[in-house]
Amino acid sequence: MAARREWDTLIRGGLVIDGTGTTPVTGDIAIKDGRIAARGTGLDASKAKDVIEADGLWVMPGLLDIHTHFDLEVELDPGLPEAVRHGTTTVLMSNCSLGICFGHQRRNGEDPIVDCFARVENMPKPVLRKAADLATWTTTAEYLDHLDTLKLGINVIPMIPHSMLRAEVMGLRESVSRDPREDELQRMEALLETAMGEGYVGFSTDALPFHFLAEDPHRKTKIPSQFGSYKELKRLTAILRRWDRLWQATPPKDNPAEVFRNFMLTSGRVHGKPLKVTAVAAMDVAANRNLVKLAKILTRLLNSTLFKGHFRFQALAAPFRLYWDGPVNPLAEEIPELRELNEPDLEDREARQRILADPDYQARFAAMWMHGKQGGLAGLKRKMRAEQMAFDRDMAQMVFHSGCPADWVGETFEDVFRRYQVSFGMPDVIRSEEERAAFDALPLMATTPDVGEPWFIIGLFQLYDTDLRWWTISANRDMEVVKKLLVDPQIFPGFNDSGAHLTNMAFYDGNLRCLQLAQADGMERVAAQVKRLTRDPADFIGIEAGRIETGDVADIAIIDPEALKTYDSDAGLKFIHRDVFEHEQLVNRSDGVVTHVLVGGGLVWTRDGFTKAHGKTKLGRALRHRDAGASATEKIAAE
Repeated sequence: MAARREWDTLIRGGLVIDGTGTTPVTGDIAIKDGRIAARGTGLDASKAKDVIEADGLWVMPGLLDIHTHFDLEVELDPGLPEAVRHGTTTVLMSNCSLGICFGHQRRNGEDPIVDCFARVENMPKPVLRKAADLATWTTTAEYLDHLDTLKLGINVIPMIPHSMLRAEVMGLRESVSRDPREDELQRMEALLETAMGEGYVGFSTDALPFHFLAEDPHRKTKIPSQFGSYKELKRLTAILRRWDRLWQATPPKDNPAEVFRNFMLTSGRVHGKPLKVTAVAAMDVAANRNLVKLAKILTRLLNSTLFKGHFRFQALAAPFRLYWDGPVNPLAEEIPELRELNEPDLEDREARQRILADPDYQARFAAMWMHGKQGGLAGLKRKMRAEQMAFDRDMAQMVFHSGCPADWVGETFEDVFRRYQVSFGMPDVIRSEEERAAFDALPLMATTPDVGEPWFIIGLFQLYDTDLRWWTISANRDMEVVKKLLVDPQIFPGFNDSGAHLTNMAFYDGNLRCLQLAQADGMERVAAQVKRLTRDPADFIGIEAGRIETGDVADIAIIDPEALKTYDSDAGLKFIHRDVFEHEQLVNRSDGVVTHVLVGGGLVWTRDGFTKAHGKTKLGRALRHRDAGASATEKIAAE
């Protein structure tokens, strides 16, 4: 008589790294009806319908990605394949004050999703309009109900985004042109209060000084969250404090006093109860080495017994490699002369050409480009890595990728520039007819080869516009510094920015890179990092995830440690065409490293690729806060 099948799946003989940080043990995990039914050793395989042999593999809770912008992609492809394939099973969305919890918000000729997302996240407007067309709900409750209907490939966690909250109450135009009236501020509070009662885990704001709107007449105007006063911020975060919910923030980085004042809102000593805050981002910026030091000091100060805060910066587990489409890149928005080239639509080459041909603009661009490169106080600050700009304009760190002569691909701008300079007197250095034609065509260089590097850059932008693709590493060039950030108990591994910047960056494998760095230091460090990528952020956010104890939802990632050890993220970086976007996207490919991913007990990814269930069966959940259902009165009484 055949044995009764008690379990749907048995994962057998893997090294279980359970997210507690304790020493991993070899064992089995049985799954029934989407949950962990049993854990142990020697579990009877005959009781399972399916068996996953995990000998020699790591078995762990599914990984969390705590900084994503998947809000739009989940509407077009709810399977979220670029997250799943790297072992991610839960993502936090609606960061940086942007999201779609109020629907498309199209009123009075305004299109807030397009206006807010296009430049901040450098997403093509046709992609944004396609997603916005689907956002037909109007309330935060309806949005959660909508997410519950999607065939999610992983778990998603929405937040309430500040820019959209302001636009909902004031209208987009008014939200960036005046302060809210008292009744409008009360309406914002009421909407946020309602959302917390519905189970939203938190609220996101944005104060980075280079996030701008993308539609007329706002192209020189920052996004709505930037116009929120400290009074507004304090009143809205007071609601989060009462509900013990999360504030995700980006700091006004050029104003240290304002940064400290805002983040002091975390202080339990000052405000009676700590406010959970996670902020972007602790990175070793190439142009300013002091930022990472200040981030660590600020974190320790806010969490000290003096202030009794609950504060975490986020850190990226990789070099911050950014791809540029000619002059277009979100990082360019920080610099006024580059921002001018980012204001026109991506398709508006003529507008950029007019700007580049303007002598006054050329002079301003040249002054910007050479700032700090010619001695003086600015030169000393540059030498000491104490500049304000995140983009250091170092041509030796700028690398050609495509859209240029084949001879240039993989070379730095410095290499090609120096060869161009000497080619007038030594034509034999020219490597090919294609390179010769490019040199001859450079608009500003053909007659005046000694004008210097700003004119070389202007010439490249004039000649190739956005067809020229190149990259630079603007932060985290020293991985030893990065490793120290990743093991800091008061900093979360994160800031992968998944789901945004379609052609600029790809850190979907950020969690795997974090584990790879830990692997070099032994299994004790691996166990600690698994905890920091699963249970710790889940507890901080306040969700039921990041665990594989009996009774827990079976969100599980299985990793091949030998494949992880030899994994080369750069080799897996590529541009692909995504049909759902009708656009290309920069992605990672870590295939072979993650052998299996289970979400809600359902197998969604294996070594062979996505399963039939991916995108066809609802496996993931729209997660609410674990205290969803408790009223504010009940929360206060419980305290």
